Amino acid sequence: MSNTIHIKNMVCPRCISAVSNILQVLAISYGSIKLGEVELTTPLSEETKNTFSKALQDSGFSLINDRRSQLIEQMKTLVVDKIHHSSDELDIKWADYIAKNLHLDYKYLSSLFSSVESITFEQYIINQKIERIKEFIVYDELTLSEISHTLNYSSVAYLSNQFKKVTGMTPTQFKKVIDKNRKSLDEI
Repeated sequence: MSNTIHIKNMVCPRCISAVSNILQVLAISYGSIKLGEVELTTPLSEETKNTFSKALQDSGFSLINDRRSQLIEQMKTLVVDKIHHSSDELDIKWADYIAKNLHLDYKYLSSLFSSVESITFEQYIINQKIERIKEFIVYDELTLSEISHTLNYSSVAYLSNQFKKVTGMTPTQFKKVIDKNRKSLDEI
């Protein structure tokens, strides 16, 4: 029996820290913790699992118990990790990357994602890239040309067109009205 538990909305290093703190407070021993999952050293009793689940919910997380939801969350985690937390180039074929990491057929995974999430997996990737672009713009870290290269867009024009299609404004317009346009990663 696997001692891996999957957790929804665990999308950043601070989330790992928050879940780690919950585990420590509840005296639940674990071997490793990474985005979306915790490897426990021993199985949880039903009572401890319920307490843990409640503590997670109080912090904006939740346990994922069914296989389909676990796969979808793993897909999301792979995308978020690659786009938001990796310094590697994004010059990848998402279908190959996801299929290789989850050891399942991409068509099945993509269909599963669309049926549960009400958007295509490709649109989810685009939404994540747009949020990353917003982050770069807000922190004024890179030029649009550098952002385009970093996120593997073929051109600044393509990046700008996709940005406008999703947000309703160009990157330049966005920069002028930065205030409340950003979403937390778990709201995407």
